Amino acid sequence: MKKVFVSGAFNVLHAGHIRFFADAKALGDYLIVSFPPADLLWKLYDRKSVLDDADKAAVIGALDSVDEVILSTDDDEHLSFRSAVEQTKPDILAVTTDDRYLDAKKAFCAEKGIELVVLEKAAPECGLDSSISMLDRLKAPKHVPLRVDFAGGWLDVPEYSIEGAYIVNCAVSPTVSLREWLYRKGAGMGGSGGWSVLNGWDPVGSELGLGVGWQDPAVIAETGACVWKSGHKPVLDFKNTGEFLRGRMAIFDTRIKHNTPGLAGLERPFRKIAKAASVARLGIKEQDIAVLAIGVQMSYQLQLEEGQAPLPEIGECLAHKYCGGGHGGYAVYLYETPEAREAALESCEDLYPVEPFCRTFGKEEQVAWQPKYLERLRKSGAIS
Repeated sequence: MKKVFVSGAFNVLHAGHIRFFADAKALGDYLIVSFPPADLLWKLYDRKSVLDDADKAAVIGALDSVDEVILSTDDDEHLSFRSAVEQTKPDILAVTTDDRYLDAKKAFCAEKGIELVVLEKAAPECGLDSSISMLDRLKAPKHVPLRVDFAGGWLDVPEYSIEGAYIVNCAVSPTVSLREWLYRKGAGMGGSGGWSVLNGWDPVGSELGLGVGWQDPAVIAETGACVWKSGHKPVLDFKNTGEFLRGRMAIFDTRIKHNTPGLAGLERPFRKIAKAASVARLGIKEQDIAVLAIGVQMSYQLQLEEGQAPLPEIGECLAHKYCGGGHGGYAVYLYETPEAREAALESCEDLYPVEPFCRTFGKEEQVAWQPKYLERLRKSGAIS
């Protein structure tokens, strides 16, 4: 009888593991699966076990391809299964092509006279996943805010960062979820960053991979009215709840889809962008909407110089600017009082109220649209 041995954390059993076990079993007659107990998994690999050891052994042992389950108990990051192999005496040790400890396993197999077989991982179209990505998705929030940016846009792109400069933004509700996304697509309000956070992906890495900056996932995850240090990664300078902005913000739907990645390479006056951000930063710090509005309007003037279309004056607004750098999407409008905002909302069918969103004590409650604005969104064609 030819015995085959495999080892791993198998923290969340998924299709990739099932395929691996089946491929390994096909190499012989008897498959032995080994995994480190919960305390050793934590000690060696800094990972928390999802199931207790007995439950994990029962689940793995119930598979038709598996004949025996044994614990890997050696205090060795590379070869925690050494004693298990010596006890079960397999003929083959099967691993996958992405095994991090392949060299150590090759040496071990040579020492013990065991055949090492490296199996190809199944193609992505098979729908396989990793335990880590599955856990990230499970931990992801159900609802997240989007964001408006006040000043400092593009200074979160690593190649355009300026030491001592800032990015100023605010998370806003109504919130979105994977099931309900009640904003026009191509909004310029950090939608791709929000989508990454909801899916449990690496949101900052996802955004940087698009050739844009990290500010969207950073403020969506942090929430509140935030000031960030310009640089290669998110570093929070300070934040507050943004409560001083309640009743004073609105977004205008330009009905033009924006395209930030497509315009990332344009020449821009980054020092002037940084100057506007320093003013907006003071507005957030002092919780003074009039000062914040100056920074916002300075940013808007730079957007006009870049070639973005002029925005309409809607009511008695203090300032306005596009929410993104993609020459379209939504624009943020600031009003001195809730009454001034309400009058503007009544005068323009493409203007919608948003409020500062700051998560407290880990809550992730959904914030819905008011019915009249939800109906307005539908009539505009922004949502179906």
